[in-house]
Amino acid sequence: MVPEEIDLFLGGGRGGGKSFCLVLLALRHIEQYGAKARILYVRQTYRGLADFELLTREVFATVYGTAARYNASEHVWRFPNGATMELGQLETHSDYAKYQGRSFTLLLADEVGQYANPDLLDLLRSNLRGPKNVPVRVVFSGNPGGVGHHWLAQRYVFKAGPWTAFHEERSKRTWVYAPSTFTENIFIDQAQYRAQLESSAPHDPELLRAWLNGDWAVARGAYFSSVIDEQRNAIDPRLWTAIPDYHGWRWDAWLAHDFGSSAPSVTYVMAQSPGATGPDGRYYPKDSIAILDELATNQRGRLNAGLGWTVPILAEEIRTMCTRWHIAPRGVADDACFANTGHATGSIADEFRRCGVSFYPARKADRITGWATMRRLLADAGKPDVPGLYVSRACEYFWQTVPYLARDERRQEDVDTKGPDHGADACRYGILRLREQAQAFRLTGF
Repeated sequence: MVPEEIDLFLGGGRGGGKSFCLVLLALRHIEQYGAKARILYVRQTYRGLADFELLTREVFATVYGTAARYNASEHVWRFPNGATMELGQLETHSDYAKYQGRSFTLLLADEVGQYANPDLLDLLRSNLRGPKNVPVRVVFSGNPGGVGHHWLAQRYVFKAGPWTAFHEERSKRTWVYAPSTFTENIFIDQAQYRAQLESSAPHDPELLRAWLNGDWAVARGAYFSSVIDEQRNAIDPRLWTAIPDYHGWRWDAWLAHDFGSSAPSVTYVMAQSPGATGPDGRYYPKDSIAILDELATNQRGRLNAGLGWTVPILAEEIRTMCTRWHIAPRGVADDACFANTGHATGSIADEFRRCGVSFYPARKADRITGWATMRRLLADAGKPDVPGLYVSRACEYFWQTVPYLARDERRQEDVDTKGPDHGADACRYGILRLREQAQAFRLTGF
């Protein structure tokens, strides 16, 4: 019912029939425009194409019989009226080379929540062109809770209400968000499907609610959704303008750093409470941690792309941040910063030291242990007798990424590393800073 000139985001819960809808939209396009119809359907991997390929065989065989031919090696459908439909894979920029310079009138992208950022899909739009009187269109489908949750919600879900047209700035096109859930799909055993979803997320009620209800608000990122709360964990940067020194009880402060060049680099100023009241009048139990400031080198609007800063430029900005807080430019960094790569300049940490910033290894240990500690501190924030983790609202990169990080589909206790996890990593390194190392660093300087 939505006019073909309007692009679509099919973004409801799981089991709503989104893939079947894509087949029907393709079928209508084929019938309406015949030999002028050139359709491209993409998934991130060829393995992901298998189910959709079977679906097209079922539908197109019902409509056309043997008159529609499918070349399995080329993944191309050819229809009796001259239309074509190609099923393709798009995971990296090198995959895009096989589409470059080609023209399509309808682009269908399934499970777009598997893309950590929209760069490849945006690039594919350059192939969208057709003859006069053939409207070109893009249709995306995806579920909440995946690694791409953040950019999908930001671009398509919260721009307007469901089934309401809105202008999307990046594509300069009109879009409609079209949600659906399994409860509206009369062609499946709904009770059985619900049971399968519940068994897939037994310890993640937020992710389950997102899958069942298609609610993009409750899936604030599947991994930290049940432990992070902006009202409980956020602190006011207008009140936190210096390292607290409450009646002689000065908070211990250090840097936590995750290095990146093509990917973002993130550095935090972190402080540990001795068991005292903060400048906002709230009591922070002993060993509570506050993240007070942030230096994130991501490109504007691209949470997973870095600015390409060299160590001298980055070190200068870190020193400036430390001067603002009256602390020494030293702290913990990813163990990989200390690897000697064979260059005459030594390790990345050596370069930082020559530029006036001293890091020692975070000894990050097992990722799962670090995430568990971070989750516990986030969950305990606001309790009067146990330490918690608090984050300044000035740390924009943290609040734009950490609450939305997805779980690793193969390892549910871990964060999906395809997402923008750089801020979360820096936070984890700072939390796991060993007291013995910190004390040794203060005494020896290295």
